Amino acid sequence: MGRVLPFIEIDHVDQVFEQPGGESYIALKNIHLEIQKGEFVSLVGHSGCGKSTLLNIIAGFQRPTCGGVIMAGRQVTEPGPERMVVFQNYSLLPWKTVYENVALAVKAAMPHLSKAQRQQKVEATLEQVHLSGARDKYPSQLSGGMKQRVAIARALAVQPQVLLLDEPFGALDALTRGLLQEELMQVCQATGTTCIMVTHDVDEALLLSDRVVLLTKGPEANIGRILRLPFARPRNRHDVLNHPSYYDLRNEMISFLNQQKRRRHGTAVAATPYPRGGLTLGFMPLIDCAPLVVAKELGFFAKYGLEEVNLHRGESWQELATGVVSGRLEGAQMFAPMPLAMTLGLQGGPPQPLTTSIVLSRNGNAITLSRELWQQGVRTATDLRAYIEQTGERPRFGIVHPASMQNLLLRYWLAAAGIDPDQDVELVVLPPEQMVYYLEAGHISGFCVGQPWNSRAVRQGFGVIVTTSVDIWPGHPEKVLGVRPEWVEAQPKRHLALVKALIEACEYCDTIANRSEIAQLLCRPEYLDCEPEEIYKGFVMPLERGDGVETAFRPRFHQFYVDRSPCPGRLELLWIMTQLARWQLTPFPKNWSEIVEQVRRIDLFGFAARELKIPDSEPAGQSLALFDGLPFEPDDPLAYLEAVPIRRALDIREIEPSLTVLSPIYG
Repeated sequence: MGRVLPFIEIDHVDQVFEQPGGESYIALKNIHLEIQKGEFVSLVGHSGCGKSTLLNIIAGFQRPTCGGVIMAGRQVTEPGPERMVVFQNYSLLPWKTVYENVALAVKAAMPHLSKAQRQQKVEATLEQVHLSGARDKYPSQLSGGMKQRVAIARALAVQPQVLLLDEPFGALDALTRGLLQEELMQVCQATGTTCIMVTHDVDEALLLSDRVVLLTKGPEANIGRILRLPFARPRNRHDVLNHPSYYDLRNEMISFLNQQKRRRHGTAVAATPYPRGGLTLGFMPLIDCAPLVVAKELGFFAKYGLEEVNLHRGESWQELATGVVSGRLEGAQMFAPMPLAMTLGLQGGPPQPLTTSIVLSRNGNAITLSRELWQQGVRTATDLRAYIEQTGERPRFGIVHPASMQNLLLRYWLAAAGIDPDQDVELVVLPPEQMVYYLEAGHISGFCVGQPWNSRAVRQGFGVIVTTSVDIWPGHPEKVLGVRPEWVEAQPKRHLALVKALIEACEYCDTIANRSEIAQLLCRPEYLDCEPEEIYKGFVMPLERGDGVETAFRPRFHQFYVDRSPCPGRLELLWIMTQLARWQLTPFPKNWSEIVEQVRRIDLFGFAARELKIPDSEPAGQSLALFDGLPFEPDDPLAYLEAVPIRRALDIREIEPSLTVLSPIYG
């Protein structure tokens, strides 16, 4: 069954306002929303988050800086009668009567109708909103509620396809507001009109909406949460208030808004030259440390004033994480899940906030089985399950760290075939360079690790690659630059220089013609200290799996820059959060949107990207699915966790956010 096309698509909209002095204010950032015909959607957020700006863009009053709005297959470029707006301040002509105010709109929108037809339409609409008795009154003779009825009647009389409501009841007393909410709900249900409403009123949004879109606090406001409401239509206030989910949803909205209150902004930093001085960055000996090595050896760090960058080869991933947390390292190459896991408290440990604003690499992992296991017919996870059932054995598999993508992807691969990663097999943590030794000695039956260690096992005849991470989740984030939030706050210009240098290094690494040169750099003793041919496999040449089958070169087996690879995506980090909770590696935070925003600093990436004049927003995509086809919808991650085949009991709790600045402003 094909995808249902939306009636309205807000397609990755940015809105930037130019300020005096040449500065820019980014009001909206990467807003993507699809709305179906007949749906009622409310936009909720704090003052200044761009709700009305977004409504004006949909109305055609304002053109977005980037992106656009598509309605019924056509781009919105100007106002039109198919999109009628109801304002908070009524906007009635004081010298015209109720009837004349409505008739004026009908005449302008429907000039083809006869006078009698227009009169019939106006009178029918006034009857619909209970204003027939006030048809000859002027606005000055009406109460606030009646004026708003006239504004709604004027909009409805032209039979718009979309009704846009900008806090329509915000200036009314509670009793009048309640009565008009009921009338609007009845009218919309009767006509099937698509409605988009801006409101600050949580209860109003719950009463009227099919979905509530919660916007983050500006600047760079974006969609933080989307709540789908389970209240049946036609609905009434009594049934909504007594629905078992009502107060849970209300609390979710209030909690989100309170989280946004905690978000504060740093002071502007003057546009001074890039800072000079030493930095020490940690890495592990894997091919995907290439951006760090390239940035140092080919001068990208020096280009941005970072002339004294030392690269520290870590003894283990834990040693690198400890180095960053303690301040011994300014930053380090880390697994994509690691900053999140440390922030949440990995395996019951204390929360140690880390953040990232750049993805250093994507893909690049593989699952390798021992040749003995492969010779017994184990080619897939399904084969492995049959082997376990037949032999009763509990094979051991090597992983490099609990908070690694290798661990999460291996677990996902196993669980999708019905293998419980904690019951049916044993997972042991080993340094990457020891994987092959343990496989050769028979201490493990396989491993999931990055290159070049899979190729070394194949070259030495001990292992066979049965699948790669590209096959499990193409484009998954692999390594990121992990830093302490307080370091970013204290050194914003140095952090900016670091991110810009690494973005350029990532681009250099994804130019295939450069890869032979990069491989020679990586082979050096201070980096990977290995044979060039081990790096070439999968990086410059086809990846040899050890099964005798020739394969073509896959340029994106290692991915650094294409498809906006360096941008840290919200969706992928949220999926990682579900998997950490799925296996009880971390709790699942009730305030998950706040934690995602704290750890994934796309705003800081965006600033660096804009200075480099490259796209500054994350790639398109509102959902993702791995190889088994189970869709991940970001609006309800807990529902997704309920649907996965194997998981541990969930630890759901509120996580205290870091008090560090969430949006430093670089001048």
